[in-house]
Parts: sequence; C-alpha cells; structure tokens
Amino acid sequence: MLNRYEKALERIAGKIRKTAEAASECGIIPYQSAAGKWITSPYDGNSWWTGGFWPGLMWQLWCLTGDDFFRDEARRAEKLLTDEFRTFRRLNHDVGFMYLLSCGADAKLTGNEQAETDMLHAASLLMGRFNPAGFIRAWNEPDRVGYAIIDCMMNLALLYRASRDTGDPRFRQAAGVHADTTLREFLRENGSVSHIIEFDPVTGRRVREHAGQGYALGTEWSRGQAWGLYGFTLAYRHMKKPQYLDAAKRIAANFTAHIRPDGLTDCDFCQPPEEERTDNIAGAIAACGLQELAALTGDETWRHSAERLIDGLLVHCADFGEERCGILTRCTASYHDDGAGRHTNIVYGDYFLVEALMKLCGKDPGLWS
Repeated sequence: MLNRYEKALERIAGKIRKTAEAASECGIIPYQSAAGKWITSPYDGNSWWTGGFWPGLMWQLWCLTGDDFFRDEARRAEKLLTDEFRTFRRLNHDVGFMYLLSCGADAKLTGNEQAETDMLHAASLLMGRFNPAGFIRAWNEPDRVGYAIIDCMMNLALLYRASRDTGDPRFRQAAGVHADTTLREFLRENGSVSHIIEFDPVTGRRVREHAGQGYALGTEWSRGQAWGLYGFTLAYRHMKKPQYLDAAKRIAANFTAHIRPDGLTDCDFCQPPEEERTDNIAGAIAACGLQELAALTGDETWRHSAERLIDGLLVHCADFGEERCGILTRCTASYHDDGAGRHTNIVYGDYFLVEALMKLCGKDPGLWS
C-alpha cells in the first residue's frame, strides 16, 4: 500500500505530466502558473536564476516514473539554458541553480557527455566570479561588485561536482573559501543568517549588511534561512569540516523553532504577527536540508521536522486541481513584493516539494551531489 508521500508523488507526476505539455508547446521555461497556464520568468528571459528548476523537476519525475516525456522535456529546457551561455552578461552566481539541475542532472543520470561539458562550462563561469579576497560575487551591476548572498551556499554544489568530475581541486578550494567567509560573516549568534553582505572587493573587509528580500534589515527571511540550512549541510557532506555541520545544526534549530502550528512557513520569522505572509518554498527547501542533516547525523529529530513541514504543505497548499498548472501554492518571492510573485505558485517551490518527497520515499536521485 502506498504511503501518503508516495501517493502525493503519484498525483504530482500525473498532473505535471499533463500540464508540462503546455510549456513545451509554448517553448518556455516555466517560472510560475496562474489562470490555468504557465508563465515565464519576470526578468532576464531564460537567464533568470530559476531556470534550472523546471528541468530539475522533470529529471526528478523521470527518475520516479521512467516516462521519457519528462526526460525529453528536461532536455528541451536544457537547450534553452545552454543557449544563454552566449548572452553571458546576464548570468551570475546562480549558474549553480541553473546548470547543476539541468545539465548536471542529465550527465549524472544518463551519461550525456555534452551535458557534462556544459555543466563544467557553467562551473568555470562560477569560478570566474570568485574574488580571492574571500567570496563569490553575486550580481553583475557595477555598484554591487562586493555583494555576496546566502543563496550562494547552494550554488557551491556545482563547484564540488566540478572538482569531483575533473580531479581539479581549484573548484572545491574556491567553494571552501566562500563557505568559510559565509560562516564568519553571515551566521548570527541565534542561528539565523543574513541575506546580503557587502564586502570591500579589494580587501575582503565586511562593509555592511543589506536587508534583501526579508522584512527589514537584520530580520530573518525564511528562504534565506533555508538556503543556509541546506547549503551548509551540503558543504559538510562534501568538505567534511565539522564547523559546517555545526552551522547547519544551528540554523536548523532556529528554523524548526519557527515552524508554524499548521506546518507552514512565514516569509520572515520576524514579520509583524498581524501580517499574513507565507513562503512555502522556504519550508520545502528546509525539508530537503533537514533530511540530509538527519542522514549525516543519524538524528531522526531532523527528519521528523521535515515531515511536519511536508505534511503542512500537502494538507494546506498542494493544489491537484485543474485551475493551476503547478502544485505548491502560497509561495512568495520577496516579503516586499518585487514583482516576482506573492502567495502564488512558483516552480522552484514545486521542485523542492518533489525533492523532499523523493527523499522521504527513498527515491531521491541526489541531484546536488
């Protein structure tokens, strides 16, 4: 008999199998769904940072079902992403998100040599953003030359993979330098993390913190907390530095203390109590990181917390109806609406929901390794 997580995966696969055909017919990489159709990225076309989550979702569902439609759809989106190499100037540190879950997944799961080459191309672009003063530059604007963000802890997985596949330690070493800086400058005493830190690009000295996508300067944007939790967990798995595991545990303890009674996640853990802002993407990401943490430590408390999060999402926010193409609702890109979506379906929420469910069912293909 299927358990509730297996049943959820079965329903998700069935719905996405039907609705993904519309994305293919339109020739887009979906960013979110609304009014019964897929919508492409709000900015930067196919160079927008979330482009890898759609093919990543397809690869997860291909592993689950064996249906080659998902493989073919993943490769359709992959081609659109590799075409973006020629734009270059719109790509940033998020090439990890974009190309590890697309080309990297293709190479890992099928042995596709061109996909491996494209993944290594992306890793070289990420290496090109490494500042020897101690960090990987986040964005491209001239006034942001010293900016680094907590999200990049996830992008480091592309560098770990590149070192493993090539035998060249440079990628891994750069990742370690950035992770050490993040540990020193982003992690707060209470186990929360900052979103954006600006450094002097010449000396590496910390200049200031910026508020980013949370409620206000110094607050706890929940998705940033989830990136830190999962990112430091992956850093420990790849680098085996005890301080990374300690950081992951501290961030996890702070995150799980803020899980709502209904299992959902506020957009910012410090937001005013009278304001209803949820970001269920944060809960889905954290559920993935917590399961990895449980596997590394043997502490099932973390897995139980992941189940609380996923149960909340399935009960309150999983849409299996026909009005939306996607699954996960009440996702929010930024506390102060930046045009990228509030309380809506967003595709990377669907991706992390499926990844978390695959882990819970023992079927995760390990796309971050």
